[in-house]
Amino acid sequence: MSDWLSQLADPQLEHLGALGAYALVFGIVFAETGTLVGFWLPGSTVLFTAGLLSAREGSPLSLPVLVVGVTLAAVLGDTVGYWSGRRLGRPWLLHRAGRAAQHLPRAEAFYERYGWFAVVGCRYIPWLRAFTPIIAGTAVMPYAAFATANVVGALTWGALLVLAGHAADSLPWIRSLAYTVAGVAVLTSIVAPVVGALRRRRGARTRRTAP
Repeated sequence: MSDWLSQLADPQLEHLGALGAYALVFGIVFAETGTLVGFWLPGSTVLFTAGLLSAREGSPLSLPVLVVGVTLAAVLGDTVGYWSGRRLGRPWLLHRAGRAAQHLPRAEAFYERYGWFAVVGCRYIPWLRAFTPIIAGTAVMPYAAFATANVVGALTWGALLVLAGHAADSLPWIRSLAYTVAGVAVLTSIVAPVVGALRRRRGARTRRTAP
């Protein structure tokens, strides 16, 4: 498990230096949640790798800086997405999304069904990370409720994955648990879109064969 995950989570952060690595990690986290152009970025793997690197001897990366920076970037990204949706509305979202607009109906259904929990849970699914904060804004979700979900999601996804990576490298006795946590996050990011595509294909086939 650890070898597979280490190979998967390998964005070569160690070659960037401290400032470059911080800029890349924080930028990816913000872009995935604050802009629609970042829905394809590998945020979960980058966060886990950053945590791994912070635990290595002589690493220029600081765990506290990573945890605080990732949390702030995630909160800021969702906040930007929320207010963009609230001020500019759904027509802007459709125009801005371009080809990614194919994910919009499912993201809206996810938000309508789960509300506050959707804002928290969307962190673990790439295309939901990009859309849900904006949809919460277009739906005029009360900002106080959104803000609490935003912070909880940032902590349970961003900070947790960084800490899991750090623990996996520096504390052997919880290494298996840390890899399991990160593995679930990474696999969810990969499997969820595939499952969604298969369900859509099955639904389309059923509609074509229905009398």
